[in-house]
Amino acid sequence: EARLPASGGGLVQPGESLKLSCVVSGITFEGHDMGWLRLPPGKGALEWVSVINSGGDRTYYDESVKGRFTISRDTTKNTLYLEMNSLKPEDTAKYYCAGVRADRGYFERGEYGGSWPNPNYRGQETQVTVSP
Repeated sequence: EARLPASGGGLVQPGESLKLSCVVSGITFEGHDMGWLRLPPGKGALEWVSVINSGGDRTYYDESVKGRFTISRDTTKNTLYLEMNSLKPEDTAKYYCAGVRADRGYFERGEYGGSWPNPNYRGQETQVTVSP
């Protein structure tokens, strides 16, 4: 059974930082692009925030988080991270850890963005709230 539980969320003030973690089990970690989806309040669709390829040497960031968020993966711990700095109220959302099979080639074709592609696996969310 695939398990991708997100942790590390919380309530912070604008400008502060959080680091999300996701310890992955039940799937071949090295065989998947791994990333973070988020669902802001009142929105109906999950959107990719950031993705890192299976090899760990290519990344994707949504324009809204470029320069503020950093994604990383530790293959020795089967763990995905998202370091979030300079948080803004618009970063408030439920954040989900997700995996996409690397052999689908989405990174090679530059197709990550918005709500595409649908992940093969998605775990339980962690809430991030940024408020004065």
